[in-house]
Amino acid sequence: MNTTIMLFLVQDGITNGAIYALLGLALVLVFAVTRVILIPQGEFVTYGALTYASLAAGQMPGTAKLALALGIGAFGFDLFVARKALHARLIVRSLITNVVLPAIVLALTLYFAAQKPPVAVCIALSLVIVAMIGLYLYRIAFQPLAHTSVLVLLIASVGVHLALQGLGLLFFGAEGQRGPTVLSGAFTAGALRFTGQSITVYAITIAFIVGLWLFFGLTLYGKALRATAVNRLGARLAGIRTTLSGQIAFLLASVIGALSGILIVPITTLYYDSGFLIGLKGFVAAIIGGLVSYPLTAVAALVVGIVEAFSSFYASNYKEVIVFMLLIPVLLLRSLAAPAVEEEKD
Repeated sequence: MNTTIMLFLVQDGITNGAIYALLGLALVLVFAVTRVILIPQGEFVTYGALTYASLAAGQMPGTAKLALALGIGAFGFDLFVARKALHARLIVRSLITNVVLPAIVLALTLYFAAQKPPVAVCIALSLVIVAMIGLYLYRIAFQPLAHTSVLVLLIASVGVHLALQGLGLLFFGAEGQRGPTVLSGAFTAGALRFTGQSITVYAITIAFIVGLWLFFGLTLYGKALRATAVNRLGARLAGIRTTLSGQIAFLLASVIGALSGILIVPITTLYYDSGFLIGLKGFVAAIIGGLVSYPLTAVAALVVGIVEAFSSFYASNYKEVIVFMLLIPVLLLRSLAAPAVEEEKD
């Protein structure tokens, strides 16, 4: 170990930590608003990355078809819930949102997949496809269970994770893929070399953190999400649609997950099940942040990334164990310091 190696490890840790920060923020957001521990966050990473890589290679990703299938299922749920009072306006809105929109995206995906589209088009299509999947998953799997306990929501989350992982194997196969870089080029600063991809990771992470801060602080929807996170019952009494808040939270989480995957896949080869481990490291950062604090989660993610980088240098066979062992002292301290509270009843 010398100064140059240490700087390289810190740089690598910050790059990985920036990705974990995005995932950790998404997990905190979803849990605060919906009380769902979003285990499928890793699948959003995988789907975004492999959809992007498939489109860039001129292949048709199965996720576009999955989005349409889930949209049809969500439309069926809406019809069933509103069966006693079928308003034409609500039916048309649900039809456009859940069926027409994913059908248009599927048609665009079929067209562009045969053309080997540019990177910008691949990114846009991948984000839209995964965002729709996240939105429809909430409508089908989590919205009907919104008023149940955290344990029931956790069980549903595990089931969704297993289903999405199996579908990922079906769509993308067992072989890994890599995608083209979002930004090419590189420059050096002393002993360090910064690639365009790493700069993109830093810039997008900072932009998302600032954007979320502005969204929650200045917009009406952001304030509604904050109110729902503080007290769901109080938010409903104040006229806030907690269902819409959950939809927005899942939409943001799926976009963040897909974007994280797009940023990772040019750097390392990803497989259909790679997202689970990546999502778990974001979960470690979210737990250290107490599943409530966004700044603490971002700082913890950087710590996780740096610890992982140094662990891979000193004990590469045990780097995952070392990263996940960070949870033990944090959970121990929180169990000793936090008073027992009853779960909120809706």
